[in-house]
Amino acid sequence: MLETAEQRSRTMRAVKSADTTPELNLRKLLHQLGYRYRLHRGDLPGKPDIVFGPRRKVIFMHGCFWHGHDCRRGARTPQNNAAYWRDKIKRNIERDAANKVKLAEHGWAVMIVWECQLKDISALISNLHCFLADPQTGSSP
Repeated sequence: MLETAEQRSRTMRAVKSADTTPELNLRKLLHQLGYRYRLHRGDLPGKPDIVFGPRRKVIFMHGCFWHGHDCRRGARTPQNNAAYWRDKIKRNIERDAANKVKLAEHGWAVMIVWECQLKDISALISNLHCFLADPQTGSSP
């Protein structure tokens, strides 16, 4: 069943930028692992989702579609208004890269956790431990 423009608009307005389900799941996991953090520090470039101040490390929880991940969900092309969405996602990718550079210039290490990574919790836990425990970590892959 095709949705109307109004239904699609209502759906898109409901998409949150903070406290999303994947972000809440990541925060819960970090808390269970014993890590403590601050949320959405507005004084840092990109307003990172999770901030480990004393470690000078931040984590961004990225939705695969919204931030152009190369997984199956991120590679999905919308059927309606495809040019708009292509441009929007491209701008998001450019903004994310610029924020990562700015954070690195200010001495912050950055890790990106993709929504699809929440499917393999053991691998994610290993990556989180490596990132947060290593004093030399400069950024995530």
